[in-house]
Amino acid sequence: MQSWVPGPGEIQPQVKRLAVAAVVKLLQPTETPAVIEVIDAQYGGILSDSASVLVPCRVYSIRQNRLISGGTTVDVRLSKSSQGTWRVTATHPAQPGAPVASLSAAARQVLASEQILLPPASAADIRSGQVHNNVLTTMLELAKTYRIGVSVIRSGHPTNVFGTDRPSDHPRGRAFDTWQIDGHPVVSPSTSRALITSYMRATESLGSYNVGGPYQLSGTAYFSDQTHHDHIHAGFRT
Repeated sequence: MQSWVPGPGEIQPQVKRLAVAAVVKLLQPTETPAVIEVIDAQYGGILSDSASVLVPCRVYSIRQNRLISGGTTVDVRLSKSSQGTWRVTATHPAQPGAPVASLSAAARQVLASEQILLPPASAADIRSGQVHNNVLTTMLELAKTYRIGVSVIRSGHPTNVFGTDRPSDHPRGRAFDTWQIDGHPVVSPSTSRALITSYMRATESLGSYNVGGPYQLSGTAYFSDQTHHDHIHAGFRT
């Protein structure tokens, strides 16, 4: 299994390298060997002297001759010193909550879909019953056209929009982030601009009031900044 490395198109790649190394160290158990698969490393926020990197992972280990698979998403916080050196200051693993006894039809369909690739923490978010129906139905509609690589839904994301005191839609189960479309990373310069913008427009047409990505589109629903150069954010009011 290949180690995660930042590709071309990354902003501040050394920040993501530090975050991924911290997560691998955090999740590596001491009692049994394990393999940490880093699915992606995306920004939860990047400012001049502080950052949040969200690292969804799968973890594979052997227990009693059985392969055990699990994983989580870790919100890694970093700060930049006056000398210009970045360092990890905190790690916050996702807390999805316990699964509910009965899931909605949309939740079951998302979990079963081969067109929607969910990291462990995001799947657990859905099983917890805390993801809003509009998020789920939008994913299902998008999955009729695209194969979606989801990075973050609810847990493992900063509580507030990074660097502000405004509550994020993610912890309230009202947003999801896409890091990959039809197998193409959003952050990669080789990924078609038309693919990314068509996905952004489709997300808005399905009800997202707040669509962020690497390109600024015309319309009040769209925004772009450094944080969203590596993923597409879709937020919902209800």
